[in-house]
Amino acid sequence: MRRRAPVPLAGAVEALAAKLEPVTPLAGVQRAWKDAVGPAVAAEAEPVSVRAGVVTVRCRSAVWAQELTLLGPDLVGRLNAAMGEERVTELKCTAGAGRRGR
Repeated sequence: MRRRAPVPLAGAVEALAAKLEPVTPLAGVQRAWKDAVGPAVAAEAEPVSVRAGVVTVRCRSAVWAQELTLLGPDLVGRLNAAMGEERVTELKCTAGAGRRGR
């Protein structure tokens, strides 16, 4: 009996991860966030809640909160495009330390 060659685990792990990730509006926004807003903004702000299409974004500083408020309509469009559906209607930006220990 011949042994089969080793099979990479990456495919199985990715499939398992897809099954385990939560199916909530916030999870969808968090998955799309970095691609939609870019790495610079993603390093300074993170989505923390979604309610009735309004995404609350916690920003590292008041300056970033103001900047993202001004960019809000454009970012909403990018988020919806990244998620492939019209789920987000508005961004609500706040300043304050997040779970990243800022």
